[in-house]
Amino acid sequence: MYERVPHITLKSIANNLDIRDGMTRGEIDAAIARHTESEILHDRPIIDSKVVRVTGPLTVESLSPHRVMAADATSEGNLAEQEAGRFVERIVDYLRKAGVQNTVKQERLTFDRLDTWPGGVYIQAAGEYTENEKRRAVAVSIGPEYGTVGPEDVREAAKEAVKIADLLVVCGFAFEPLVGEDARHLGRLTILKAKMNPDLSMGDELLKKTGAANLFMVFGEPDIRIQQTDAGHLTVEIRGLDVYDPTTGVIRSHSTDDIACWFIDTEYDGESFFVRHAYFLGADQPYDKLRRALRSDIDEATWSTLYSTASRPFPKPASAKIAVKVINHYGDEVVKVYSV
Repeated sequence: MYERVPHITLKSIANNLDIRDGMTRGEIDAAIARHTESEILHDRPIIDSKVVRVTGPLTVESLSPHRVMAADATSEGNLAEQEAGRFVERIVDYLRKAGVQNTVKQERLTFDRLDTWPGGVYIQAAGEYTENEKRRAVAVSIGPEYGTVGPEDVREAAKEAVKIADLLVVCGFAFEPLVGEDARHLGRLTILKAKMNPDLSMGDELLKKTGAANLFMVFGEPDIRIQQTDAGHLTVEIRGLDVYDPTTGVIRSHSTDDIACWFIDTEYDGESFFVRHAYFLGADQPYDKLRRALRSDIDEATWSTLYSTASRPFPKPASAKIAVKVINHYGDEVVKVYSV
């Protein structure tokens, strides 16, 4: 059964609203107001100076990580293989142009030569760079386009690289916390983690080729001290970052000025990082304006525990592990796991 719906025309609408020929615009508006519900919409927000804005305006942080895959392969396996090959070639091309950057502008690892390495399993590129006016050999291991780099990946890449290079650069969009330190040695081989900018997932038509962008970043290893209180609780103090200088091969200690914020998972389960403690740092106290704006809502004593290099005491975890995540002003982050 279908209910017959009457045919609606402009004439019938006008009749329902008592609109007749010859009516003025004001009379028509008055007729509409008498017979219809109305809602006034504003194209500008009402400003309330008593409300404190904690976050800034909405911004677009990166491009969408979706690309159209080419359909020129005869099978699904060939298509995946071709896509993986194109991804490696694109990353090597950007590495060749942009180099590897740490948080200091002048300390950029630039490659004198960098070519794809067809014979490797975990090594995708090899070349040369200059360190202290000496030519050094470098090998590059590129992590998956969709996934994280794990400790086994780094170990296998190091076994291949130690035969041909002085420096191994492991590139990845994300690293598992147990991968290890940012710069470590295997014999004469130095192993360096370089976090790839998520925008590298884009195709060449969307991501501008430039050597000025921070496409590959080496983030410092946090300098952490864990102490036990008299009550048996633990405290964590962050004293700075151990930053690797790719131009000299030296690891230097930086202050906490480069740290935007740091978090602690006081009960790390080995899988997911859960923020249980949050602290905010940075030179010149970048959050001081926020503190003044929130002075009526957050007292000074509470704020002092948030803007701190030392954590509040917390009980020992049942998992016997804690994890510390550090984020710099560029948005790069590193997670370090500690047994306690």
